[in-house]
Amino acid sequence: MPTEILMPALSPTMEEGTLAKWLVKEGDEVSSGDLLAEIETDKATMEFEAVDEGVIGKILVAEGTEGVAVNSPIAVILAEGESADDIGTASAAAPAPKAAPAADEEVTAPETSQAPAPVSPAASDGTRIFASPLARRIAADKGLDLSQIQGSGPRGRIVKADVINATAAPAPAPASEAPKAAPAATTAPTGPSTDAVLKTYADRDFEEVSLDGMRKTVAARLTEAKQTIPHFYLRRDIKLDALLKFRSTLNKQLEARGVKLSVNDFIIKACALALQTVPEANRVWAGDRMLQLKPSDVAVAVAIDGGLFTPVLKDAEMKSLSALSAEMKDLAGRARDKKLAPHEYVGGTFAISNLGMFGIDNFDAVINPPHGAILAVGAGAKKPVVGEDGELAIATVMSVTLSVDHRVIDGALGAQLLQAIVENLENPLGMLA
Repeated sequence: MPTEILMPALSPTMEEGTLAKWLVKEGDEVSSGDLLAEIETDKATMEFEAVDEGVIGKILVAEGTEGVAVNSPIAVILAEGESADDIGTASAAAPAPKAAPAADEEVTAPETSQAPAPVSPAASDGTRIFASPLARRIAADKGLDLSQIQGSGPRGRIVKADVINATAAPAPAPASEAPKAAPAATTAPTGPSTDAVLKTYADRDFEEVSLDGMRKTVAARLTEAKQTIPHFYLRRDIKLDALLKFRSTLNKQLEARGVKLSVNDFIIKACALALQTVPEANRVWAGDRMLQLKPSDVAVAVAIDGGLFTPVLKDAEMKSLSALSAEMKDLAGRARDKKLAPHEYVGGTFAISNLGMFGIDNFDAVINPPHGAILAVGAGAKKPVVGEDGELAIATVMSVTLSVDHRVIDGALGAQLLQAIVENLENPLGMLA
């Protein structure tokens, strides 16, 4: 019987998306791996591939439709020998995305109204096996037991490729059940209701700005972070004169290679090495435990229109300054074009947010869970300082603030981490040793 194509979850935080563009039309033949559509998630626009082969029998969700829930039907694919007449009324139309309730309305758990799954054979323990019609036919021809085949399609459905690659040998013992992902953060209504705010500004000229997926996610995650993470803050001033002189020398030597190192590249390296010096601070909060990572995976905030990304530079302690610089430029460019893949902005234990280029002297950054800390970096400026000999001098000073999750890192440990960062930046030559 016809197989539904479901709205995929293309990022870890995605609950709904926008079907930006169909790359196929009704009647087109598709194979596994063919591009079907472009879908806007809460972070990026990504291409969606087919996992089954057949003919696009009906498109259920039109281009440009917003708020399409993950795992809701968006199209129907027909296998060989099936026709549009086989499409049941349950799949005749996808449920329209519900309008967001007003802020002062009671919000209830959404009801899931999903078409019944195609009838599939059952395993010996009575559980239903989900498989495409073509996969079932190939399995029957090859004499394979579908209950012994691991599905790679949506919701574990067995597709053609799974059956073709399968053998009659017993399947490996099932892996232990992975821990369930924490539910997506939800933001409880705070402050005045929408109606109250609209009444307050009823006599003023204004324009309503709708929330896109990214802004909703940013709002939810930052609200969650400030409400649930016990932040504390550590502040230091860092003298940059030695680093600026060293950077100028390196850039002259690297000019022929087209490499130009930024101060931010040195900050990334300094933080990565500091996490190795103080490994107990290289941790994330995991609900009922902490995870202490061995590599230094450093996330760096990149501002884009309507929000921000935090691409992660993995194994940053192992990379040269020029390699970090090239990787950061690539990640930042693709972040601004919303072309990053989820694995490029998920993870890390530590983050950097640099607003120095905007002339900000200092600020307090919000921790991006599950990270243990984030370093807020201000602008370097000429300031009077007292030297070691007691004489007054002028130095380029940069103010930084380390926001720390007290569940993961205690005060003294956070101070050790920040001290290691300061030492790396004030003695930059040591970072190359």
